[in-house]
Amino acid sequence: MNAWFSEKDDFLTIEVKALPKASRSEVAGVEGDCLKVRLKAAPVDGEANGELINLLHKLLKIPRENIIIRRGATSRHKSLILKEVTVAELKKALNLP
Repeated sequence: MNAWFSEKDDFLTIEVKALPKASRSEVAGVEGDCLKVRLKAAPVDGEANGELINLLHKLLKIPRENIIIRRGATSRHKSLILKEVTVAELKKALNLP
């Protein structure tokens, strides 16, 4: 069971633990029930959220509009909706088994 993501009709929901003010932005693997993501941006004025969306946009090659922060915009723990991406595409893009 992969608790960090779930698949619904035409979208995925992923649980993310964001770690702002890192030396670089990158996916750091899965930690418990969350995808751990290091973000270079600081958690000020939505900069870290924007960095998270940009990182996923580049890795998954989907439009930014298809990445929605459903819950946790002001928290390190976030729930995101990804449209037009499959579980296989997600795992391949993030180099996860």
